Amino acid sequence: MKAALPRDFRLYLLISVMGALVHFGQGVAVGWSVYEQTGSSLALGLVGLAQFLPILLFFLPAGQVADRFERRSVIVTSLALSASAALLLGAAAWLNLDVAWTYGALLLSGCAQILNRPARDALMPTLVPPAQLARAIALASSLHQVASMAAPALAGLGLALFHSALSIHAANTVFILVALVATLAIRQRSRGHAPAPGGRGRLREMLAGFTHIRSTRLLLAVMSIDLLAVLFGGAVALLPVYAKDILQVGPAGLGMLSTAPAVGAAVAGLAMARFGVALDGRLFLGAVGGFGLMTLVFGASTHFPLSLIALALLGGLDSISVVIRQTVIQQATPDALRGRVAAVNRVFISSSNELGALESGLLAALIGPVPAVVGGGLITLLVVAASPRLFPELGRWRRSAPP
Repeated sequence: MKAALPRDFRLYLLISVMGALVHFGQGVAVGWSVYEQTGSSLALGLVGLAQFLPILLFFLPAGQVADRFERRSVIVTSLALSASAALLLGAAAWLNLDVAWTYGALLLSGCAQILNRPARDALMPTLVPPAQLARAIALASSLHQVASMAAPALAGLGLALFHSALSIHAANTVFILVALVATLAIRQRSRGHAPAPGGRGRLREMLAGFTHIRSTRLLLAVMSIDLLAVLFGGAVALLPVYAKDILQVGPAGLGMLSTAPAVGAAVAGLAMARFGVALDGRLFLGAVGGFGLMTLVFGASTHFPLSLIALALLGGLDSISVVIRQTVIQQATPDALRGRVAAVNRVFISSSNELGALESGLLAALIGPVPAVVGGGLITLLVVAASPRLFPELGRWRRSAPP
């Protein structure tokens, strides 16, 4: 970024990176531990369910909490829950407890995540000047991608050296404590609104995030289009199939394929943080359309280098659409509603990722992996082609006409 980053935003970036290291490192450690204990693919599927259930069940109250209470305090509370979950996972690994303890810890971790993210998303716009918001989101997204690449590698190294997930959960506890100290050091205070009296008024407030998204056409457009693109363009879920059966590159190739989208996203994020990004409906649709096209190219490719390039470009284009979407969400949402809108957005993201993986897997089982991925890319392109008719606001949206 051209101007110096505010002190509080630098602390926010540290919190975000620590959170990403914990999330992705925990995923590797838990997956390894559960499969070692059970040898069951179903048990691995239940890991995702245990993490998603709290998001599905508690996103409405979590958004309300993020807007009703001081957001820094909400983040502190969520980090305390995350630390408790990491300690429980560490105890389960150390004492070789039944896998049910691991699922219980993941439920606790999921509760911490859905409490943390709406408050953190709502706090971020208060830490930077409005003119720097898009670049700040791009930088945060890029660092998140870097952490998403580093954490699995570090977790794998820990498993190889110590033959136990305990070391990873211990490191995660340290990362959470660092994030906790950084959160306490933030000086900015942010609170959404005062509670409304009466049961019916409280229900309306809890649903205010949905109401705002539905009534703000531009916001509804970018969230819906991005949701559908990720839902149908879920090529990443089938990477093991491509690595083993189609490209025949083995585990090492799978690692490179898995890393390629994050590399592309990190490079695009750093470029946007340095040079900025135009808040333009045509650019947004172009990025989503490019995502669909690269999904199609990857799905049809039988050449490993072309597949890597397609995945890297896919990740970079996805990063552009994500930064534009997140900037629109922040700019088009009053501070009093940011927590509730962020909570709905989190469900959109989690649902599209989880359901997208499920859709890709089921479709691949029915018609084969190549038609499933190529078809997903084509559907994404059709969504983009139909978007100007469904959401004419996108065609008129330019930086000079903010949402």
